[in-house]
Order: sequence, then C-alpha cells, then structure tokens
Amino acid sequence: MVKASRDDAAATSPNRSTFPAEQVWVLMQQFVDSHNRHVDLAQALGFRLGAGRGKILFQLRDGAMTLTDLAEANGVDAPYATLIVDKLEAHGLVERQPHPEDRRRKLVTLTTPGREAIATAEAILRRPPRAIGTLRSEELRQLSRLLNRLIEADEFDDPSR
Repeated sequence: MVKASRDDAAATSPNRSTFPAEQVWVLMQQFVDSHNRHVDLAQALGFRLGAGRGKILFQLRDGAMTLTDLAEANGVDAPYATLIVDKLEAHGLVERQPHPEDRRRKLVTLTTPGREAIATAEAILRRPPRAIGTLRSEELRQLSRLLNRLIEADEFDDPSR
C-alpha cells in the first residue's frame, strides 16, 4: 500500500497557497488510490471485475436488462456489451433469457451466484480503510458533511448525473 504524504500533494502544486483546491484533490486521489480494492475483489470472486464487468453486474441488481439497454447505459456498442455479458455468463453470474415481448431480443438477468458476487463485492467496497477509524466521531461527521456538499455541488453543476 502506497503512503500518500502531504508533501507529495504540495509538490505537485507550483504555489501551495494559490492552489488549495488542487492540493485537496491530489490528497483525496492519493488516499482513495492507496486503498484500491481491485486485488481484494479479484481474490474473493476468483476473477477481476474490470472492462465494465463490475459496472454491468451492479446495474443488473435492480432487474433484467436487454443487451441494448446495457450498451446504452454504459456508452458502448452492442457487440462490446455482448462480450462483457459473455464473460459474466462464463463465470455463471448472469444468464440470457428470451424477452417476453420480442423473442429476437434477450434479457440479461442475475443468477444466484451473481447476486452472491454483488453482496461480496459490496461488503469489500464498503469496508472502510483502517485510517478512517483513526478519526474521532466529530471528525467523521465533519468529513461526511463536506463530502455530501461536494456531491451536491456536483449534482447541481451537472443534473444529468
């Protein structure tokens, strides 16, 4: 695990006092990057969730989707969405079923192992790094308020999110 230092963030900024937002952004990126969970996920699931597989798996959590819907939701073409679904299907996480209204189309649905994989992934992704446990309750509440403000500001700036 890479240790991020405050000096590293300051070094990326030509003038520390002029770029406080940049310094904070660099520190946030370093903290998140140093606690990447890809290895933990791959070990627990037995395969990597890269190349859009994780995103599509999580999108199916709310119900079946057609390949076209999956492609549009992920900004990829239908053949690429098919490749992703093929890989998920090979791991037994999803299955294709005929669409009830148009048998030429297929619905992609989660299997029981697919739902279990999502539960495992969520447990891993929600587990906070030990460093967060070093913050006092008030610090955690303050951090939560600040992060919520950032999220709300982002949503206000880009309502399509």
